[in-house]
Amino acid sequence: MTLAARIRRLSVAFHERTILHDITLDIPAEGITVLLGRSGSGKTTFLRALNRLNECLPGCRTSGEAELRLGGGLRPIYAGRTGEAALSDLRRRVGMVFQKPNPFPMSIYDNIAYGPRTHGIKNKAKLDEIVEQSLRGAAIWDEVKDRLKKNALGLSGGQQQRLCIARALAVKPKVLLMDEPTSALDPISTSRIEDLAMQLREQYTIVIVTHNMQQAVRISDNTAFFLLGELVEVGQTEKIFSQPQDKRTEDYITGRFG
Repeated sequence: MTLAARIRRLSVAFHERTILHDITLDIPAEGITVLLGRSGSGKTTFLRALNRLNECLPGCRTSGEAELRLGGGLRPIYAGRTGEAALSDLRRRVGMVFQKPNPFPMSIYDNIAYGPRTHGIKNKAKLDEIVEQSLRGAAIWDEVKDRLKKNALGLSGGQQQRLCIARALAVKPKVLLMDEPTSALDPISTSRIEDLAMQLREQYTIVIVTHNMQQAVRISDNTAFFLLGELVEVGQTEKIFSQPQDKRTEDYITGRFG
């Protein structure tokens, strides 16, 4: 099995409070891995650790090892490790889609072109190609192709979220992280995002945070169950939901707590 990420004894604390405790997890390069658990279980903190976003918050301390496949072999992503991935390279190769759509207050075109321009692409024809490819990849091109110069904030919530996915795809990431990408959306928009994720898993490693068990079953290949900052159990989604090995996992998926 080819790995997209290899995590060993990863802990994250803010000031004196430890949020993640000694997480060890292998994330396959193929398919969708869901981080499942109730609110406050540490799954979003773990997701943000994969592209070092936690460091943007005051008082953050991270220990342990995290290696990601950013092109070629696995590379350590935290400071002090030999061959550490530069932060700019990490953020380019690990895309992030947040819980609430967050398009920039600019045109649809400029939202998609922002990342490539930041990384030095200035040629108009090349940018046009990237914008179209990214919007097609996020299954929203046909809906916006005639209004690329219009402000992205005029899109619906579901369209904005697909635009944010397109924006992440524009810099050609290796890994796509999604933090509860459908929690603020209506059922129809949720279904479109789930269908999109299942299409994208053929090209990208996708890691999705959710507390929606039905969603995990519908779209994921592998599930990691978090509880109170600990990784309780990980495995193929079908096995996790049909034959959980840990009583805490069984209690969660059967609704005894959550």
